[in-house]
Amino acid sequence: MDLRLTDEQRLIQDTVRAFVDDRVMPVANENDMAHRLDMDLIGGMVDLGIMGLPIPERYGGAGLDFVSEALVCEEIERGESAFRTLISVHVGLNSLTLLKYASEEQKQRYLVPQARGEKFGCFGLTEPEAGSDVIAMRATAVRDGDSYILNGQKAWISYATLADHQLVFAKTDPDAGHRGVSAFIVERDWPGVTTRDIEHKLGVWAGSTGELFFDDVRVPAANLVGTEGQGFEIAMYALDHGRFTVAAGAVGVIRACLEKSVAYANTRTTFGQPIAKHQLVQQMIATMVRGYETSKLLVMQAALMKNEGLRNTRETSLAKWHATEAAFQAADLAIQVHGAYGYAGEYGIERYFRNSRAPVIYEGTSQIHTLLQAEHALGLRSVNGRGGEMSPIVSWDPPELA
Repeated sequence: MDLRLTDEQRLIQDTVRAFVDDRVMPVANENDMAHRLDMDLIGGMVDLGIMGLPIPERYGGAGLDFVSEALVCEEIERGESAFRTLISVHVGLNSLTLLKYASEEQKQRYLVPQARGEKFGCFGLTEPEAGSDVIAMRATAVRDGDSYILNGQKAWISYATLADHQLVFAKTDPDAGHRGVSAFIVERDWPGVTTRDIEHKLGVWAGSTGELFFDDVRVPAANLVGTEGQGFEIAMYALDHGRFTVAAGAVGVIRACLEKSVAYANTRTTFGQPIAKHQLVQQMIATMVRGYETSKLLVMQAALMKNEGLRNTRETSLAKWHATEAAFQAADLAIQVHGAYGYAGEYGIERYFRNSRAPVIYEGTSQIHTLLQAEHALGLRSVNGRGGEMSPIVSWDPPELA
């Protein structure tokens, strides 16, 4: 397995890193404290082609691979979680899902402008009483001639109030379980569609999190994605892409905490010497190093499988679980290394701590991913599907399903 970056991947990494250093970092704390969504910086991401990075050129994207996408997410979240979140919902959950399941007409109408960054998309799955238990959703879509009448509510939707297009999931057959869920493209300005920001939350203050409301929204049947009843499959496919970007972004949080902690430890002195020479500080730095490199290796494993077109639900789940936990730990340790300065908003360390908490919950809680990994290993569930591939570096096989 060759983990060396190509010249193109290195150029992408360097370009986005410079963008973060020059434009994102200088205003990150200010935007965060002001709860400001910085559209100028989002425009900069559009100019770099980030909004369509892995989308083929024929649909308005850059046509780059998933290693490149992981590198971009790492660099972006090293600067600000809100912008990586935009990549996750717009590219991972929405656009890549349309690339696989949308009709050609839908791709031309919705995917192309999204890949170009002319329009933004979000992902409407979670509801107030349906998170990990997706099938508990209450949103319904009832066929009425050449339309569906959509009713319901979605909660904790990143960029709900900004997105022009929403990939929304609703029950078309409430009695059919996961086979009764369908997916639709909904436009924000349609009659009956309203959005609202969630104002009070622990972190990601520089981003947008909101709710979607549907009151007798008439959705053209032409906006059904895939076939009726295919929504659960589509949602799970989307989550594989979303979780991948979350994991890659978490790697950036770990690196930011590590870099800032190393710089501080080498300049801050106590008891007549830099705190870098204190063994317990070294232990915290070493833990961050371990978290960074193990998380990045798991992300790269998933990226390489994605590049080869292999089912990677298990590998992406493992990367998301491990990397988000490691990021939260790294942020906690970074505060400890910085002491009171880590607790102060002006230094930005506590921003990483607040922002790294949400990814441990969304896109599958750590507990959900724990169950996925355990049940796969025990042969109780084939996470990559029956006959699904395991990572090429894995030398064990789970028991066969009964």
